[in-house]
Amino acid sequence: MLRVKVLRLSLSHSSSSTLHSLLARYPRRSHSLSPKILLNATMSYNTASSTMSSSTKKQLLFRQLFEQESSTYTYLLADFSHQDKPALLIDPVDKTVDRDLSTVKELGLKLIYALNTHVHADHVTGTGLIKSKVPGVKSVISRSSKAKADLLIEPGDKIHFGDLFLEVRATPGHTQGCVTYVTGDGSGQPQPRMAFTGDALLIRGCGRTDFQGGSSHQLYQSVHSQIFTLPKDTLIYPGHDYKGFTVSTVGEEQLYNPRLMKDEETFKNIMEALNLEDPKMMDIAVPANMVCGLQDLPAEPASPSYG
Repeated sequence: MLRVKVLRLSLSHSSSSTLHSLLARYPRRSHSLSPKILLNATMSYNTASSTMSSSTKKQLLFRQLFEQESSTYTYLLADFSHQDKPALLIDPVDKTVDRDLSTVKELGLKLIYALNTHVHADHVTGTGLIKSKVPGVKSVISRSSKAKADLLIEPGDKIHFGDLFLEVRATPGHTQGCVTYVTGDGSGQPQPRMAFTGDALLIRGCGRTDFQGGSSHQLYQSVHSQIFTLPKDTLIYPGHDYKGFTVSTVGEEQLYNPRLMKDEETFKNIMEALNLEDPKMMDIAVPANMVCGLQDLPAEPASPSYG
């Protein structure tokens, strides 16, 4: 069964303090807070923001969606206070594109970007299919991935949607082209910050490093220099989860991630000892995702006819 989590962040000091206090109250369980608790936090945010003037009130609409077969999270973000309600999707899956686009339509959003954190090996991206269904949407992936997309991003780039933006951080190691998208820092941006880490950092784990140009040394350095340097209350939203977790924080993962809390040499030994099988979709997913989705693959030539 598909799971959907809803969280709207209103950008006032009191509203951000509400979620921060909530996470601090449950420091070891914040990754598994119930939808009811998150909804209560949302109500507090909206109440606090009602005292702000219309000229300063901003709101991030956020949805966390789940694809069961590959245990992939897709994230929908929108500037809900902007007149156009511009939105983006992070790591859409081809099998759940209709669900995602239905959600966008129901909420009255204008989808402008479909982003990937990297070239996935366990599912086919939905970006190409989304582009065929919603003209004007632009696909996004890192230039270092060497994959096809409308926008090839670099570390330090900012992806704007309305008055909000995501910052691009290079986090290679699972693959050469992995990036983490982090909500902006500064006035008018959501607090606490949110990091969409793909497969670089998972809740109490990380992505494998034994194919697609992976490197345990590079992944360890990426996480420690680009993610663990964010504020400790930064919310971690991973690309996958296999145990029912939904969200963590930088501070939690620094303390409790059984792989990345170790020194680098121990981390390398852990990763080398995994001996994992290749993802069952790898031979289909990787070539498809290099060209923005299966539907962009060149058609196979017709078999010759004889007689």
